[in-house]
Amino acid sequence: MNKKKVAIVFTGGTISMTVDSRIGAAIPSLSGEQIMSMVTNIDKIADIEVVNFSEIPGPHMTPEMMMDLKNLISDLVDRDDINGIVVTHGTDSLEETAYFLSLTLYTQKPVVVVGAMRNSSELGYDGPSNLAAAVCTVIADEAQNKGVLVVMNNEVNLASEVTKTNTLSLDTFKSIAYGPLGIIDDNKLILHRDIVRKQHIHTHKVEPCVDLFKVVVGMDSRLIKFSIDSGAKGIVIEAMGRGNIPPKMLDGIKYAKEKNVPVVIVSRCHSGRVLDTYGYEGSGRDLVNLGCILGGNLPGQKARIKLMLSLGKTNDINEIKSIFEEGIY
Repeated sequence: MNKKKVAIVFTGGTISMTVDSRIGAAIPSLSGEQIMSMVTNIDKIADIEVVNFSEIPGPHMTPEMMMDLKNLISDLVDRDDINGIVVTHGTDSLEETAYFLSLTLYTQKPVVVVGAMRNSSELGYDGPSNLAAAVCTVIADEAQNKGVLVVMNNEVNLASEVTKTNTLSLDTFKSIAYGPLGIIDDNKLILHRDIVRKQHIHTHKVEPCVDLFKVVVGMDSRLIKFSIDSGAKGIVIEAMGRGNIPPKMLDGIKYAKEKNVPVVIVSRCHSGRVLDTYGYEGSGRDLVNLGCILGGNLPGQKARIKLMLSLGKTNDINEIKSIFEEGIY
């Protein structure tokens, strides 16, 4: 039997960490080759090519590095001998990088992002099992043309839907609104449902100066105005409920409109989309009338990724609005 070839791109994260005895805390220390040596019997199902991209923890990832990673993966998927890509990543920012790749990569070949919740010095290190499940996903014919996937704890989720829900649990990555796309069972990919909608933003640039604000009771416009005056090119607001804000924030929204800075509205709720249902002062209807863009059911961190890429493509607010709202509203 001819085995498929999988490139595994290592970026760091807990999956690459051990506890440093000098400081008593986990730090990145393992190379891709060292991690793969712990994934027993993987050579029986796939040929593996190790690519060491970086050795950083999740919070050290940047938008610019995400674009470099996307370009590297694009080169790998263009190779005829590579059947799919696995990317290891720190779980703190995994969903953001995975969503970035989902929006920017255009390939039928499977791309899977994977991490670990326990480092290699801990009992129950989950890195090898997650990596094995990721490889099983990539080599499955059913994974073709599914976009970027996230595989953790034998669950397969879409990068566009998944989020980290717990600081500790091995099953932390969940698609709250829709559930997993599938599972890995007996080393095979079992799909539960199909993909309704995939989206790509064709750009080779990313605008990193996009700020994210979470709305709380009594919030005013100071942070929004400071953000714009400090050079922000776009703003994402995690509003209350259906997409509403305290009335004192409206001056900041108007200021953003005057400065031609796009404002995307999402909800701080864990699920459900925003909509201009309400009509009181500071409501979603007010925000839409002021030119704000509705971000569907995206969480703030993903809406920010989408706005950074949208601004990398265009400064036209109407085009950005279309990228966010077309097919949803």
